[in-house]
Amino acid sequence: MTAFQGEQVYRNYIQGEWTAASTGRTVPSLNPANRQEVVGYVPDSASEDVDRAVAAAQAASRAWRRLSGAERGSVLHRAANVLERRADEIAETMTREMGKTLSEAKGETLRGVAILRYYAGEGMRSIGEVIPSTDSEALLFTTRVPLGVVGVISPWNFPVAIPLWKTAPALVYGNTVVLKPAQETAVTAAKVTECFAEAGIPAGVLNLVCGSGSVIGPALAEHPGVNGITFTGSNAVGKQVGRAALARGAKYQLEMGGKNPIIIAADANLDLAVEATISGGLKSTGQKCTATSRVIIVREVYEAFKAKLLSQIASIRLGDGMSADSWMGPCANERQMDTVLQYIQQGLDEGAVLLAGGARADGPGLSDGFYVQPTVFDGVTPQMSVAREEIFGPVLALIAVDSLQEAIDTANDSDYGLSASIYTQNIGAVLSFIRDMDAGLVRVNAETAGVELQAPFGGMKMSSSHSREQGQAAIEFFTSIKTVFVKP
Repeated sequence: MTAFQGEQVYRNYIQGEWTAASTGRTVPSLNPANRQEVVGYVPDSASEDVDRAVAAAQAASRAWRRLSGAERGSVLHRAANVLERRADEIAETMTREMGKTLSEAKGETLRGVAILRYYAGEGMRSIGEVIPSTDSEALLFTTRVPLGVVGVISPWNFPVAIPLWKTAPALVYGNTVVLKPAQETAVTAAKVTECFAEAGIPAGVLNLVCGSGSVIGPALAEHPGVNGITFTGSNAVGKQVGRAALARGAKYQLEMGGKNPIIIAADANLDLAVEATISGGLKSTGQKCTATSRVIIVREVYEAFKAKLLSQIASIRLGDGMSADSWMGPCANERQMDTVLQYIQQGLDEGAVLLAGGARADGPGLSDGFYVQPTVFDGVTPQMSVAREEIFGPVLALIAVDSLQEAIDTANDSDYGLSASIYTQNIGAVLSFIRDMDAGLVRVNAETAGVELQAPFGGMKMSSSHSREQGQAAIEFFTSIKTVFVKP
């Protein structure tokens, strides 16, 4: 790696070597808290770089898949140790590159360590079963085999955790990987890849290609040498990835948007419900696929909940995520900030009542960043855009209902079905919510955001391709079942 105008230039990682993009071009990765700061220069690659990475992954595939699961897992263990040692450095890079607070970034990085260690252990787990045969002289059993080359397309909002919860199971189950991170967080991705390189991962087993999503994404999804592709991002891009993979018979996994509701029942502990709404909806500046977006409140406690919510939101401190005083950082880039502001204006145009925020944040230390005020809308109906479309920003839409059943029906009135939460002390309400809520993740007396790494994660309806990530469920995507019949 070399220096350029006082900032470091990062490169692709292909066939075990750090190499410049075939275009010779780099683009700056900017700090969203201060657009004047360049975090580093990252490759602006072309489809030719994808070709080279896929060829490297194919060449490494046979030797890697022939290793035992325990041997592959030992590489993940070593990578986890390196990542843990570099956790402070990588967390600081993440904060400077995409804006979340340093405490959140550190937590995410340590989650990445835990993901690597979890999947390292999965290399020792059973990968098949013996099945009784109708032939008394035969042995009938199943085993699981890797797909081959897996393309990983990851977003900017969790630049350590999401690439790792895709890459780690792909690797331990015997696949080789071509990782395409979001261009906004390519410096973080390069540093995570350095951890694998230092851990001694064989050349070609893990490859990193950085560049524009409109160029590298289709090149991966359409490449005949990519046997499976796993994607997290927007619905529009996810559908393109899925169509491209389907057209050539490749396996695909899509984790896309959410419009996640939290239901506040009449018997809810309002203080805890407010805390969960703010944490779930506004931490990471609302830039989570599981972030709380719709707050559906039984009318009996609507005004009391609203008053407590607004009181807490008034105390939120905006600022650079590197500052210990900051509770909420900026949007990850200018484009995302503009999108959030457009949705706020659309909410006003459609008749929602603005209770808090609603504008770009200004003031000392904020003018050079992409800050949006924490925003709350009142008088929202289920038909409004702020109640139906994913905003991916610090915007909460309050919706009043007359009963728990109406709350669940309203929560289900969405094209999405990723995460949902309820606050209640009534066991009957809990059971009804669990049974009737159309979401892949349902949480009781907890915020909508967050899932433990050992548990399956994914959505219903337009939120996913109906496969699941994380935990032992990951083996379903990253392997194929092979049925074996043996007769002497």
